[in-house]
Amino acid sequence: MNSIRRRLCLILLAATGVIWLSAVIWIQHSTRTEVGHVLDRRLQESAQMVASLIRRNGGIAGPDAATLVDEAPALPDTGRHDFARQLICQVWGFDGQLKSESDGAPAGQLAEQEGFSEREVDGEVWRVYTHVDEELGIRVMVGDARFMRDRLVQDVVMGLLAPTMLILPLLAALIWLAVRSGLAPLDRLAQALARRPATDLSPLGESRAPAELRPMIEALDGLFHRVEGLRERERSFTAFAAHELKTPLAGLKTQAQIATLAPDAETRDRALAQIARGVDRTDRMVRQLLDMTAAENAIDANQTPAQEGARILADVADALAGLAQSRGVDLRLETDGAEWRTTQAALLAPALRNLLENAILASPHGSTVEARLARDGERVRFSVLDRGPGISEADRPHVTERFWRGSANPSGGGSGLGLSIVASAVQAMGGELRLVSRKGGGEQAELILPTAPRATLL
Repeated sequence: MNSIRRRLCLILLAATGVIWLSAVIWIQHSTRTEVGHVLDRRLQESAQMVASLIRRNGGIAGPDAATLVDEAPALPDTGRHDFARQLICQVWGFDGQLKSESDGAPAGQLAEQEGFSEREVDGEVWRVYTHVDEELGIRVMVGDARFMRDRLVQDVVMGLLAPTMLILPLLAALIWLAVRSGLAPLDRLAQALARRPATDLSPLGESRAPAELRPMIEALDGLFHRVEGLRERERSFTAFAAHELKTPLAGLKTQAQIATLAPDAETRDRALAQIARGVDRTDRMVRQLLDMTAAENAIDANQTPAQEGARILADVADALAGLAQSRGVDLRLETDGAEWRTTQAALLAPALRNLLENAILASPHGSTVEARLARDGERVRFSVLDRGPGISEADRPHVTERFWRGSANPSGGGSGLGLSIVASAVQAMGGELRLVSRKGGGEQAELILPTAPRATLL
């Protein structure tokens, strides 16, 4: 399981470790360089001192002249290591004869060139400074072993690493406490959310929260607001749906009682006809409720096969042919050979059905409802034209609201869901719904859709 606290601690510990490692490498390098400079200067001064003393001795390099390096100044703060007495010296004449050497000097010549050099003698690597005195005809060679320098650097570095190794556990504990303290507001927010009942969607109101948490709190408050709005819509939807279903069911029950107690056939037939109309109305409302649910919970378009848009329109028109005939309305289709396939038939078919059904119900007897499909570049356009009274300007802003019937239909002949279903379906498809009043009466509804469907959410 991922843990921000654990990840932060690991990142900080890793960063600290890298910094410490870099510091150790830098200290080791700088120490080696500085120690090398100091020891080289020491070699140089020792060689010059021996040459100076030989000069004072009249230019005679006695056998004990090289032992003068023992009087070289000691390194400061050498501690328990006697680094000050690790120098060796050889004095060679220009004739190639060894004039003098200190105790511990190797048998071979330390160096063959003037100045600083390194040479392996008798299996030991030496750092040597050679001072040449032309007047005296001698070469004074003073050196120290490489292992001594390495040991000095190692002792300095280990002296720094020892307290570091003791500090690291303490530093890790401090990092853990700092991360824990820094993430405490997040823990408090999680606890506050955990204590909330599911019905409490009020804002968190964390005005004193850290700046890093405020965007999250604002996002949660926005989510609570949207969920509360959605719950309110669902409550309203349920109440309206229950009311709209209760009304026809009560009428059905009344007409059934009338048919049962009818004194004659005419009364019974009239009651049965009312029952049939009530069943049709209830069936339409249930279907529209299902369409509304499908439009607001669209499936993934990539999981459905593509269908011809003209075929979908034709199937919807065939399904409504009976309604059009009973209303005395002629239903005419025009596709103009437009070729367009869509994987969103589950959204397009209910939208077209509700548009055509509204147009048929709004059209007077003997009129024509026209349904057209045309392709315009990167868009397709479905148009439905009727010859009804149209939508009043007062009702136009509200026609896509749920259960809105409008002033032209106060008696409740429809459910008020048709255009709401169309608007939801078109929005899910990434299109646009346009309602335009026609000159001379009637309404033209247009569905304008992109040729490439927008991915819908599960």
